[in-house]
Amino acid sequence: MAVAVEPDRAKQEAFAGRMLQVLNDACLGLMAGVGHESGLFDVMAGLEPATAGEVARAAGLNERYVREWLGAMVTGGVVDYDPARESYRLPPEHAASLTRAAGPDNLARIAQDLGMLAEVEQRVVEAFRTGAGVPYAAYPRFQALQAEESGEVYDLALVHGIVPLVPGLPERLREGIDVLDVGCGQGHAVNVLAEAFPASRFQGLDRSEEGVAAARAEAAGRGLPNARFEVGDSAELTGSHDLVTAFDVIHDLARPARTLAAIAGALRPGGVFLMGDIAASSRLEENIGHPLCPALYTFSVFYCMSVSLGEGGEGLGTVWGEQTARRMLADAGFGTVDVRRVEGDILNVYYAARR
Repeated sequence: MAVAVEPDRAKQEAFAGRMLQVLNDACLGLMAGVGHESGLFDVMAGLEPATAGEVARAAGLNERYVREWLGAMVTGGVVDYDPARESYRLPPEHAASLTRAAGPDNLARIAQDLGMLAEVEQRVVEAFRTGAGVPYAAYPRFQALQAEESGEVYDLALVHGIVPLVPGLPERLREGIDVLDVGCGQGHAVNVLAEAFPASRFQGLDRSEEGVAAARAEAAGRGLPNARFEVGDSAELTGSHDLVTAFDVIHDLARPARTLAAIAGALRPGGVFLMGDIAASSRLEENIGHPLCPALYTFSVFYCMSVSLGEGGEGLGTVWGEQTARRMLADAGFGTVDVRRVEGDILNVYYAARR
């Protein structure tokens, strides 16, 4: 017979307090996503202390909803409130993490994902029972949100921070080589590189017709004759390339091992595979204390792992880790793998792999 163990009252109360904070912060995260998408943070960053009505008019939004949103922002410690004047102010120190002007430091942009994930919660709960996963089609906003989140990083760091991680690669791109980006999404990374290195030839590959259409439209708008995009399966690559890139995509795929083998087979002699993915460990105990790992495991359950399993795939998940990545690259035929980091980026790690 099991013996009942009396809980430690102090620990019980401390954990209850933590769970209250988790509940509040989760709700505040949803509201932060609304603040980004509606433009409220951007508007407030440019205002002197203002009433709810003034904030709403400046943003072109309904005052009743804005007032309630401001209530969450004030009680959550995001926005300052002067009760005597009934005015609200977004401190510049907070705006530095919440506005579009903050570029890659804008965390409210990522908070939008919480609303997207909440839309599929019941399908995820059902997947816990069946193990069948959730189809990609259940996330109609995913590509647009992903493109917005990664776009700032590509604009700021792709040409001058990420490409130079591979010695000699900027010079080769300036001279002119053939490049393929796997899982290109809406193609912004390809177009940034094509504009920076006009002598090279760039191809983007993605399974989404909508994403490829957006990529082609951006390339046309930028006047990039050296960028082209195709709808296709990354596990069935054709052609040969001097450089293949894959940014934050391999762990999402249904057939990642087959894709990595196809990439290895598509590289010309001296070619490089540059893969960006999540900076985490394959061992759970090594992820304890990681500032983003609770969020990463959540994204894995609500999107990355579930979508892969929903397609009958391997379901690697977001936190597949450096150990697993190295093993899979070796199994795919890559003999040399260098792991690189970009200074200031706590989320990503980059693998430069050669056959």
